[in-house]
Amino acid sequence: MDIMRRKPILWSGTSREDIRAFTGQARQRAGRELARVQEGLAPTDFKPMASVGIGVFEIRVHAEGAFRVIYAAKFAEAIYVFHAFQKKSRKTSKDDIRLARNRYRAMLKERKAR
Repeated sequence: MDIMRRKPILWSGTSREDIRAFTGQARQRAGRELARVQEGLAPTDFKPMASVGIGVFEIRVHAEGAFRVIYAAKFAEAIYVFHAFQKKSRKTSKDDIRLARNRYRAMLKERKAR
């Protein structure tokens, strides 16, 4: 897909700044994975996050630690990034899930109001 046809990324809350705070290698990999999503391709390592919302996925980045990017690409107008963080334990924390879910719900409410 040509670069002009890529879906834009809309960032929720501090998600853009949070990715910028990733280590160099993790930031580059997260960027490449989001570029794949913009082109309509699946990330190389991801899983559904039904606990956040239907059609929400988590990109898993393993570089100088474990990092995650929670997003939804099911909408025609954009890819929405709800949360980005370094994962510190095996299980995603309830706070991280709650934050992503709240941002997802806020986005749905805003879309409905348009």
